[in-house]
Amino acid sequence: MRTDLFTDPVEGLDEALSAVDSFDRALVSGLLRPQPDQAAGLAALAAAVGGTPLAAAVAEAADKAAAGAAGEDHLMALAAARTALMGSVHDALTERVADITGRSPAERTDAQAPTEEPGANVLAAARAWLCDLARAGWQGIDHELVAGAAPVVSAMLPDPLLRRQATLLDGFAAELAASCPGATLDRVPVRRWADLWTRALLLTLPGAARTPATAPATGRLLPLGIDLQEHATAVQAQVHAVFEPADGTPSRLVRAAVSAPKPDTVVGAGLWQLLRPHMSLLTAVGEGRAVELDGMPLTDEGDLVWDDERARTGEPADAFGTARVALATAADPVTAPLDRHPARIAVPVLLEGYTAEEDGEGRPVLAVAGHRLPVDTDRIPTAGPLTPEALTASGACLGLLRWDAGEFVLQPLAVETTVRKKAVAVHAGAWAGGTTDKAGARAEKAATDSVAVLRERAGKLLRA
Repeated sequence: MRTDLFTDPVEGLDEALSAVDSFDRALVSGLLRPQPDQAAGLAALAAAVGGTPLAAAVAEAADKAAAGAAGEDHLMALAAARTALMGSVHDALTERVADITGRSPAERTDAQAPTEEPGANVLAAARAWLCDLARAGWQGIDHELVAGAAPVVSAMLPDPLLRRQATLLDGFAAELAASCPGATLDRVPVRRWADLWTRALLLTLPGAARTPATAPATGRLLPLGIDLQEHATAVQAQVHAVFEPADGTPSRLVRAAVSAPKPDTVVGAGLWQLLRPHMSLLTAVGEGRAVELDGMPLTDEGDLVWDDERARTGEPADAFGTARVALATAADPVTAPLDRHPARIAVPVLLEGYTAEEDGEGRPVLAVAGHRLPVDTDRIPTAGPLTPEALTASGACLGLLRWDAGEFVLQPLAVETTVRKKAVAVHAGAWAGGTTDKAGARAEKAATDSVAVLRERAGKLLRA
């Protein structure tokens, strides 16, 4: 692993992000009556894509927006330019990650995605709301404006093909509603809201959110770890694994995810109770076993569309053994065009021979071959036995290499430490299939009682 590349600057990265930031600041005050500094931000975005096929359309859109006369097509062009710049940042960082790990991306197949398209009317309504939002700006939002998303989301939800856009719009609108009125905001999440607005707007284009094509995958799945992502109303467990095809073709890195809605009172180990019924893979990961797949749908992007009927629990498989033997030769997933964003980078890596230290701000870092890699301990879930203390005492770490706030960081999935002269692995997802660990068992019992009470109350409401 080329640890020296963790901190080497990436050519052109700062310039691309500067152009994005200039445009994002223009959205803060809105594009209805732009001020000179907003016009400069729009011009910076247009200049950044000046040598691309988008140049003419974006230049026109920037001029119209600077004059306060931007229509839907102009705002769409600006969103496309911003997405292209963030995509270029993603590509540059992905190339750097490939240099660090020495792995190459998987090849795309020729599988064709379904051509069925959702209704155009509801997408047009979503597009109109998002354009009104850009004109008002984040400081101009109020409850009346934000409430305009509700009927659009309600119209989208019944259609499975529009569920993705509906979820994005609903979550975005909820964040905006919690921040109303915008004029009183002390701090605006400028990059985040611009990300959400841009993605939501582009997903209203016909074909943008098309269901990805899949091909059947048969072979052995060797889990590496679980990335547990928790929100106030939802939880998702994403399993990262090495897939070894039965036909002898090269192995590749894949993901399998399951999500579930949750009440805000269910936290910690109780999250597994919401997820376990939906995916047998979680039990296999918790028990440290491989999984045999038979015709499991797999997208080009490396996502398994999980079906328990096509999976069978196999022999024991140690995640660190898999990482040492198979990780270096497994191909990295490719990324769909609209998904190219630095926040999407989450690449499994194995680090050994490091020392755990702290930086000047008290954050843990791993010093590897004279180079320091910050550790994102905030991403370690409380629903497992892995702790920052376990990381400090470890000699090997299996984690996800991410890009955050201008630097590479490591999200630990598991660590290997020595207890009584024996190597012991501690996994963030160790409790996924249940646990006999005392702390985990107590947390499970508390969550069981909470879930039981909630189900009883829900039953009474339904009967009433």
